[in-house]
Amino acid sequence: MTRNECAAFLRAHDDYLILTHRRPDGDALGCAAALCLGLKKLGKAAYVLPNPEAARHAGLLLGTEPPAGFVPGAVVSVDLAEEGILQINADEWKGKIQLAIDHHPSNSGYARESLVDTKAGACGEIIYELLSDLGAVDREIATLLYIAVTTDTGCFRYKNTTPRTLRIGADLMEAGAPVDLNRTLFMKKSRSRLALEGTIISGLEFFQGGEAAVAALSIADVARCGATDSDMDDIASIAGSVEGVELSITMRETKKDEWKISVRTGQYGNAGVICAEFGGGGHGMAAGCTVPGTLTEAREKIKAAVAAHWHELPL
Repeated sequence: MTRNECAAFLRAHDDYLILTHRRPDGDALGCAAALCLGLKKLGKAAYVLPNPEAARHAGLLLGTEPPAGFVPGAVVSVDLAEEGILQINADEWKGKIQLAIDHHPSNSGYARESLVDTKAGACGEIIYELLSDLGAVDREIATLLYIAVTTDTGCFRYKNTTPRTLRIGADLMEAGAPVDLNRTLFMKKSRSRLALEGTIISGLEFFQGGEAAVAALSIADVARCGATDSDMDDIASIAGSVEGVELSITMRETKKDEWKISVRTGQYGNAGVICAEFGGGGHGMAAGCTVPGTLTEAREKIKAAVAAHWHELPL
């Protein structure tokens, strides 16, 4: 589906229910809320299914929840690569998603119609262009989409940032997104977050000649730091900030002997291919999966996958 065809779909339907993915980030929640408000500006009924795993950016969805008894006429997902990671309270909508708007190369084509733009650094870029085409961008929507774009590009620092990304960021600021969002989102940190970062840094293990690093956070580590889910935003970028590291792995224990893995790459290794070994996916430079086992077992499994795909480029 082209962008024009997607805009026509959005004009033609009504009674929207918008879905996100498990453990949603600022891109997913910002896109969902912005699309919801944009559709309402077009005179449509639109709501976002509350996501019980929303943490730091949960407030973005305030006022978007559907009323009791709401029956959707069109179910839309944003920033969702495959139904296997659909938010945990949305199982009834599997196989019924009519439109997917996404930027992941690993999108499985689960929806009846899809607008997948893999050149977009964030799904927020796609939503911005769609809503601009529809004449539905105001200050509130611009703020939501600025959060979406900046959180997925690390405030324009990650390699998924393109000239298009920067132009859209400027457009969003001109539309009213406040510049002090950068300080709020990327500079201010709680004490528990700083303790969490210290734990990650002190536990780093380097391999592949020092060009790869792996860090782990156990349930006990998180409890000792007094951290909450809101402190977990973008922890995957910490290990990769070490000079000389081209590929980083962050392991977070979600329950006993189960680890959520985030892989970030630079010049070496394809994160999406590495995570696909364990049923996960994402981009060439950023992907995730879940690996079972003790810390030692899970760490060795993911390190072996990295070694096997070390020379594959993060396309």
